[in-house]
Amino acid sequence: MNPTTLRLSVMMFLQFFIWGGWFVTLGTFLGATFSASGGQIGQAFSTQSWGAIIAPFIVGLVADRFFNAERILGVLHLIGALLMYLMYSSSGFESFYPYVLGYMIIYMPTLALVNSVSFRQLTDPAAQFGKIRVWGTIGWIAAGLFISTIGWDAQQAVAAGALRNTFLMCSVVSLILGVYSFTLPATPPVRAASQSVISQALGLDALRLLKDRNFAVFFLSSVLICIPLAFYYQNTNLFLAEIGVTNPTGKMTVGQMSEVLFMLLLPVFLNRYGIKKTLLIGMAAWVLRYVLFAFGAQDSVLVLLIAGIALHGVCYDFFFVSGQIYTDSKAGEQYKSSAQGLITLATYGVGMLAGFKVAGMIYDQYALTAGHDWKAIWLIPAALAAGVFTLFALAFKPESIQRSGV
Repeated sequence: MNPTTLRLSVMMFLQFFIWGGWFVTLGTFLGATFSASGGQIGQAFSTQSWGAIIAPFIVGLVADRFFNAERILGVLHLIGALLMYLMYSSSGFESFYPYVLGYMIIYMPTLALVNSVSFRQLTDPAAQFGKIRVWGTIGWIAAGLFISTIGWDAQQAVAAGALRNTFLMCSVVSLILGVYSFTLPATPPVRAASQSVISQALGLDALRLLKDRNFAVFFLSSVLICIPLAFYYQNTNLFLAEIGVTNPTGKMTVGQMSEVLFMLLLPVFLNRYGIKKTLLIGMAAWVLRYVLFAFGAQDSVLVLLIAGIALHGVCYDFFFVSGQIYTDSKAGEQYKSSAQGLITLATYGVGMLAGFKVAGMIYDQYALTAGHDWKAIWLIPAALAAGVFTLFALAFKPESIQRSGV
């Protein structure tokens, strides 16, 4: 690992350590510390979607035009450190929410910025970027293992408000990354101020791709599958903690570990089964995961719960990463960036926004005197994912794609 690769890998590790260090346990924290309703928890998680919608404007209007990417990355993380501390200091949901909304609006653009900094420093991004990006996944895993090792997610600790410490921890790490970012290799803007970037960043230039029947079906399926996806992000840690699973945050890192494994297997499946079957495998994994959660919840059957978590690699890689590859192949050289922007806006923006809303409503609807009817809760996203699977299987016609770098 040369010095530049090492520096970029540290950047990726810290970037995703921060996200994994508080987002996974957010629902558990809000429910236990602020007695938040499902609607309020969904509202807090929806800040990710608002951040995804607003991020292109920040990157497109500011980072791509006027300032070095590493400098704006540093400024955003320094602001993030302050907002994280204010989240740590909040006394109730009403004071907490504006800070988490502000934080996600400034955090989501940093996901594009760390990629920009990396790509601009690499001589062969297709071959080198994966080795750097994997350190982000390792950072996410390290955060989860740290939280469970120190015991902040144990039932008694959660009841005592220990998860509040995750925000203080991430505030410190965000401060470190903010300062560290100013030491990264210079990444000056390359886009002329006269160029329009908003339509490209939001993917508006790629709307013409929706004239293609297959891409329209894929696009609709991508939005709809994000509704059951939101159930996983919003409810899984809360679910595991509520039914008494020990070290729930550490156990959830199995999902990121499987993500690394199935990323390596993805090219094999694409070559052998093609894009349609690979995407269907990803959607079928969502159905199976939630069924495992539903029946594992009854008696806290750990093997079923761990199996459901381990399916994260199939769920994410085989649908979302395959989808990015498919989008890239359909767009052609002229609309590659716009098409990826369109899919990101539709999924992490619109789709997840709707998903968090639905997940919060279902969480409240199945509340019991003590806890929740988790079997009923998990069977709903299983049914939703099965519906998307059926729609895609019937409407999407098999086709071959041109792949690069896979």
